[in-house]
Amino acid sequence: MSRTQIPNADVLGAQALAAARACGVDVAAITGDGPHHSPVNGMSLGGVRWDAAATVDDAVARSQAAFREWRTVPAPARGAVIKRFGQLLTEHKAELAALVSLEVGKITSEALGEVQEMIDICDFALGLSRQLYGRTSVSERPGHRLMETWHPLGVVGVISAFNFPVAVWSWNTAIALVCGDTVVWKPSEQAPLCAWASAALLHRALTECGAPADVSQVVVGGPEIGEALVDHPGVALVSATGSTRMGRAVGPRVANRFGRSLLELGGNNAAIVAPSADLDLTLRGIVFSAAGTAGQRCTTMRRVIAHTSVAEELTARLVETYRRLPIGNPMAEGTLVGPLVHRQAYDAMAAAIATAAEQGGKLVAGGERVLGDTAPDAFYVEPAIVTMPGQSEIVRTETFAPLLYVMTYDDFAEAIALNNDVPQGLSSSLFTRDQAEAEIFVSAEGSDCGIVNVNIGTSGAEIGGAFGGEKETGGGRESGSDAWRAYMRRATNTINYSGALPLAQGVDFSV
Repeated sequence: MSRTQIPNADVLGAQALAAARACGVDVAAITGDGPHHSPVNGMSLGGVRWDAAATVDDAVARSQAAFREWRTVPAPARGAVIKRFGQLLTEHKAELAALVSLEVGKITSEALGEVQEMIDICDFALGLSRQLYGRTSVSERPGHRLMETWHPLGVVGVISAFNFPVAVWSWNTAIALVCGDTVVWKPSEQAPLCAWASAALLHRALTECGAPADVSQVVVGGPEIGEALVDHPGVALVSATGSTRMGRAVGPRVANRFGRSLLELGGNNAAIVAPSADLDLTLRGIVFSAAGTAGQRCTTMRRVIAHTSVAEELTARLVETYRRLPIGNPMAEGTLVGPLVHRQAYDAMAAAIATAAEQGGKLVAGGERVLGDTAPDAFYVEPAIVTMPGQSEIVRTETFAPLLYVMTYDDFAEAIALNNDVPQGLSSSLFTRDQAEAEIFVSAEGSDCGIVNVNIGTSGAEIGGAFGGEKETGGGRESGSDAWRAYMRRATNTINYSGALPLAQGVDFSV
C-alpha cells in the first residue's frame, strides 16, 4: 500500500492563502484568532475571523431587505446571475478545488469533481429560471379558472457540513436565488476559506449583473451561528446537512416557530451483490463508494450484502484491492485515500471495529492508522473491511469513516430486508444481471431509500436528480427534478370572470 509525503504547515498555509486570493478573498479582512486546521497535516493554516452569533441578526435583516427587491426581479434575470457565477467557477475551478483539498482533505480529482457539481447546478438553475411552472386546473363552476402560482419564500438559511464544503451550499443557493429567495450561509468551521472564496465569486457575479449584494451572505463561526439561524423567525427555510443527531435538534426547533426545514442527514448505505453480478464492475463500484473521500460521504457504502455463492470471491478481491490503495497527501498525484477530518473520526472508527469484533465480526483488511510518524497530528487510516455474521447493532449504526461491513444472504427477499433494516434511508444499490431483481429493487417492495441504483455504487449522484433520503436521513430533497419547490410557496388562485357568483359543491347561500 503506497503512501505519499505530507507537506508541512508553511507550504499548506501559503497554498491556501494564494488560492483564496485568486478567488477574490480579501485575506487581511478574514484574518483573526479563530482556529483553522488542515486535516492534511493536522496543523494550523493560520487564524481566521469568526463572527459572533449576534451577527446573524444583522445578516438576516439585510437579507430580508434584499429579498424585497430580489423577488421582483424576473426569474430569467435572476438566472443570468447564476450563469455568470457558473462561468466564474469554471475560471477558478482549480483554485477552489485546492481549498477543498487543503481544508477538508479530499483528493484532487474529488475536489475538482465537487467544484464541477457547483458548475453543473448553475447550468441546471439557469434553465430552471425559465421553468418555474404552475398548473392550470378545470373548475366545477362555469366562468372560473383554477390555477396555482409559485412565489419566493424569503430568507433561506444554509448550514453545510465539512465533507462537501462548497457543493451543498451551491445546490441550495443556485436554486434559491433563481426562485427569488435570499441566502445566509453558515459553512463548516473546518472550511472557512472555501466559504469565503465561493462567496467572493458569487458576489462578483452579483455586482457584474447589477444585483443586490446582500442576496447572498456568509457568516463564519461555531455551532452558535447555526443555532441562531435555526431559531431566527426571519429565516423562512433552514436547509441543514449533517448528522441525524443534529437533525433531531434542528427539525423540532424550526417547526416550533412554524418555519420550514430541509434536512439531509445520515446514511448507512448498502449494496446487494446478486449471484449474476458482474464482479469486475461490482468491485469498482464498491471500492469507490466505500473508500472514496476516506469514507466521509453521506452516500458512502457501509454495507455489502453478498449472495453466499459470490461472497467469498468478492471479499477476497476487495481485500486485495484495498491493500493496493494509495494513502496520503490528497494533493499528490495518484493518491486515492486522503485523511480523516480529525482525531474524533479515527477514534470512532477504531471503536466501531472493536465493537464489531465483540458482535462476531472479523477484521479482514485495514483499520490501522498510518503516516503517524511523519504527520503525528493528522489521521490517515487504512480503509477497513469487516465480515459480519449478520446485521448486528453496530452495522445498523453509521460510522463516518472508511469502514465496510460484508454480510451474506441466500434469498433476494432476505437481501432487501437487510438493506432496509437500518434507521437511515439515503442510498442503496444492487449489482445484478437479473432484470426481474432490478425491477423489484426499484419498486415499492424493494429498497426504501431515496436513492436506488442498479449496477452502480451508492455514491456519485447526478445534478439532474433530486438528492435526499427517507427515515432518519430527513426526507428532504435538494438539487434536481422538482426540488425547487422546497424554496417557494404555493398559492392556489381562483379567477371568476363569469359575472355571477356560483358557489362550489352547489352550495346555495342566496341573500
